[in-house]
Amino acid sequence: MPAGIEPDNCFYVQNHHLMIGKTRLDLAVDPAPDLAIKVDLTSRTARSAYVALGVPEIWQYADRQLRIFRLQDGDYIESLDSGIFPQCQPTAVINHCLEICRTRGRGTALREFQAWMEQSLNR
Repeated sequence: MPAGIEPDNCFYVQNHHLMIGKTRLDLAVDPAPDLAIKVDLTSRTARSAYVALGVPEIWQYADRQLRIFRLQDGDYIESLDSGIFPQCQPTAVINHCLEICRTRGRGTALREFQAWMEQSLNR
């Protein structure tokens, strides 16, 4: 494998059907995850490893902000929207909910996030 990554989480969305029944990931034959989520509290993510693997989208949380990076022409370009979830703008709502969590509490933030998710899914 030419590169390694350590996301906090990664997901198959568009390619989920290719991963059904798999118990072990083999990037020599399996596609890269569609989305990697990285929380950078003490160090910054080196996106070059994600480029090498061809991960289409990274959501990076650092400095109290969520940022979306989409792979385009061999490099990550910051974007306000998600190619994986085109029907919504996750940076705005997640950053808003994180601020609510800091100022009014986790329960309120979770309820607002749940309401946003339900509204987004019903569009």
